[in-house]
Amino acid sequence: MNQMKALIAAIALTGLMPVAQAQDTTGIAISNVPDNNMVQVAFRKLNKRELPGGISVVDVLPQMTQNYMNYSLENMESWASGFNGNSIWGMGNYLLVIDGVPREATNVLPTEIAQISFLKGVNAVALYGSRAAKGVVYITTKRGKAGNQRIDVRANGGINVPKAYPTYLGSAEYMTLYNEARRNDGLTDLYSPETIYQYASGKNKYRYPDVDYYSDEYLKKFFSRYDVTAEISGGNNKARYYTNIGYQASGSLLNFGEARQNGKSDRLNLRGNVDVNLSDYISCNVDASAIFYTGRGVNTDYWGSAANLRPYRFAPLIPLDRIEGDDEASNVLVKNSNHIIDGKYLLGGTQLDQTNPFAAIYAGGNNRYISRQFLFNTGVNADLRNLLKGLTFRATFAVDYNTSYNLAYNNNYVVYAPTWNTYSGKDLISSLTQYGQDATSGVQNVSSSWYRQTIAATGQFNYLNTIRGKHHLSAVLLVNGFQQSESAVYHRTSNANLGLQLGYDFKNTYYIDFSSAMIHSAKLPEGNRNAFSPTVSLGWRISNAPFLRAISAIDELRLTASAGVLHTDLDIASYYLYQGVYTTQGSWFGWKDGTGVQATESRRGANPDMRFPKREEISIGLDGSFFHQLIKLEGNFFVNKITGNIIQPDVLYPSYFTTGFPSSSFIPYINYNDDKRVGADFSLSFHNKLREVSYTIGLVGSYYKTTAAKRAELYADNYQYRQGKPLDAIWGLQNQGFFRDADDIKNSPAQAFGQVKPGDIKYKDQNGDGIIDARDEVYLGRAGWAGSPLTLGLNLSAKWRNFSFFALAVGRFGAYGMKNSSWFWVDGEDKYSAVVRDRWTPETAQTAKYPRLTTFASDNNFRSSDFWLYKTDRIDLAKVQISYDMSGLLGRKKVLKEMGVYISGFNLLTVSAERKTMEMNVGAAPQTRLYNLGIKGLF
Repeated sequence: MNQMKALIAAIALTGLMPVAQAQDTTGIAISNVPDNNMVQVAFRKLNKRELPGGISVVDVLPQMTQNYMNYSLENMESWASGFNGNSIWGMGNYLLVIDGVPREATNVLPTEIAQISFLKGVNAVALYGSRAAKGVVYITTKRGKAGNQRIDVRANGGINVPKAYPTYLGSAEYMTLYNEARRNDGLTDLYSPETIYQYASGKNKYRYPDVDYYSDEYLKKFFSRYDVTAEISGGNNKARYYTNIGYQASGSLLNFGEARQNGKSDRLNLRGNVDVNLSDYISCNVDASAIFYTGRGVNTDYWGSAANLRPYRFAPLIPLDRIEGDDEASNVLVKNSNHIIDGKYLLGGTQLDQTNPFAAIYAGGNNRYISRQFLFNTGVNADLRNLLKGLTFRATFAVDYNTSYNLAYNNNYVVYAPTWNTYSGKDLISSLTQYGQDATSGVQNVSSSWYRQTIAATGQFNYLNTIRGKHHLSAVLLVNGFQQSESAVYHRTSNANLGLQLGYDFKNTYYIDFSSAMIHSAKLPEGNRNAFSPTVSLGWRISNAPFLRAISAIDELRLTASAGVLHTDLDIASYYLYQGVYTTQGSWFGWKDGTGVQATESRRGANPDMRFPKREEISIGLDGSFFHQLIKLEGNFFVNKITGNIIQPDVLYPSYFTTGFPSSSFIPYINYNDDKRVGADFSLSFHNKLREVSYTIGLVGSYYKTTAAKRAELYADNYQYRQGKPLDAIWGLQNQGFFRDADDIKNSPAQAFGQVKPGDIKYKDQNGDGIIDARDEVYLGRAGWAGSPLTLGLNLSAKWRNFSFFALAVGRFGAYGMKNSSWFWVDGEDKYSAVVRDRWTPETAQTAKYPRLTTFASDNNFRSSDFWLYKTDRIDLAKVQISYDMSGLLGRKKVLKEMGVYISGFNLLTVSAERKTMEMNVGAAPQTRLYNLGIKGLF
């Protein structure tokens, strides 16, 4: 604890000390609060006008004046073309770096961010080496600015309101339909009409429980969240500083027992960034950040239980006033109980429900999830102009340490099952059956301990020079590496590479950039562990051409093209895949020759020629501005192919390379599969002023198409080949409605997925072999695992006098989902959801939307098919904010220089044919809308 306090004090001190501002002698990462014209790219900063293709940038600092955000990458798909929220250009597994160090998006809050760069093309990411082959998201934090000390304070308070809960049937309706399911299976009714009537009457919820896990009895209408942030910055021409101190807290929807007191989570973050000029030739930066997060909870999964426990199983609470007065045994149990809830109830349960979410929340104890993150990075810059004009050197070093663990009090508790009798029309408890024992040890248990350490370092020489005013030269020679160690993971995640960048532009009109990396990976066999990744980018500022200069409508117009090959080990699943593996574990004994010696078996063959998979890409970009900055346009078209993905392909080798008993294989892992992606992105903005109203409209879009270009596969039917289909393809059966009757079943192909009856789903026999089995599965649609194929973002901002308005919408199109959660797939003893009301019966055969009910496992109905398929197309109104600037009301001489208030709404509206499906979480906490009120001030 003393070390923690010392760290907090040190970070705060770095932000509060009156140090001076440093010059950016290197032209890279330690500049002042980023100029809107400068963009952080790989290991350097460039003017927006000089960017190679395949880079998008979002300036978060000015955006936060009208768009308060909670998460560092919140709605970035509506600002950065090519980013769809899940991936860059549909590739997945992008590298995220914060101030040049591989980190996580949650390591930084929006109030700490100055700028986010999205590096998409091969030329843009090459210098980062193997781990960046699928794109880089670079987050640059704020830095101090020379001048008087500035203190920015922001406070927010809001409520999270659930969008929707799953709807389940009550006890009486469940029993009625369960009886129907039994009759469908040829069984007798389980629940009598009298029993169903008692549960339907609601006259005694303790004897005839009808538990609604989503009712106001157990949940709040909303839960609150709030945060407060103070930013302190300043400096002079010697050094500058920036400090961010923030606190966030959020509540819980659960509103009873331990959950009422222990449902809150909070986060404290501290950041200090300092830049110092040590001399005219040497400068440095020291950055430190600490994050303390505590999540409080209970020792049960309430939301999972809510989706599974049937409503009639037990009454959560048993009223003491219903126990017969002369029932001495029950009264002794009451007297000895450690848990009398509100002085009026015992905990309910049954032999099968001795542990249940209600009893656990009331008496099972509580837990805390503790996370501590310490992030440190430093850099030194040297101006070497005395050796060579334009030559500089920069070295960086970073150490991050993340730890987490759980602290819990795990208590044992008693639940009681009552036996009821009715006396003169009054229900009373005649006896109680006890299950379990009360035991509170008072011992706090530590579990799930985890850590991760990241060490990163770079060293680079930079060269910038202009010859005769028209030849602009640039070069970077670097060594870059990082390594992450994680608990319970034997091998560290590593990246090491040399990088070389050479750039030239002539009269700011013609550009060429060569960026490359020599990479290394221990996942490959010796001799193949190094590879060279070359890329090139060409640019032409067309607007400087004589034939366009006379066109006044064109301010800027630039064409770029990039190509290259990146080697990567991102998709190599593990180490030593190139080695053959032999084992005696699980093998058989050589009983045939009578020796009884255990056999040695091969699990896979060796491949000493295994090599890096490669990303091969060509892209073309166009950007410009028109009509005196009225319209700005940026767009890219790309074709890339990742070749040589590593697989263990059974079909490429003779059958005798594998055996089923004993289980053995001599098949090696080889480079074989190829994946192809083709797509485009664009960003279009329109800025104008109409009388006193200035406004900006931005439209951002990304589209990509994936193809499994090469696969090792062998199918009896051509339509089942994965080659040529999307990488995120959904495969399943095509339905033909429900079986009408026994004759329909008799005249249809045989079903390989279990016995069927009228009301079950009928499938198409694709190959005409008279059997419905896995060979009849066909391509159904794209799942959008790396993001929706088409993503569109629309942002609108307007300002009138002291008022400003902001709105943001996101559209996602072209993907499909499968309705396969427990809310849809209901059979056996599952809890019945509202979807079964549309079930098939002989009377509703023409209108039914759901298969017949059954108490057996329905392998035929509940499997991947287009019956359950739905389009995930949606448009979300993600944000609306109205702000008012109160600075004009403060007077001239004031401590408070600026002040503003705003109200904002998050996740307000979803427009979709499947809105209810997509807004409903099953077995998890619900999605919420956030209504927020904020105030900010500058001192």
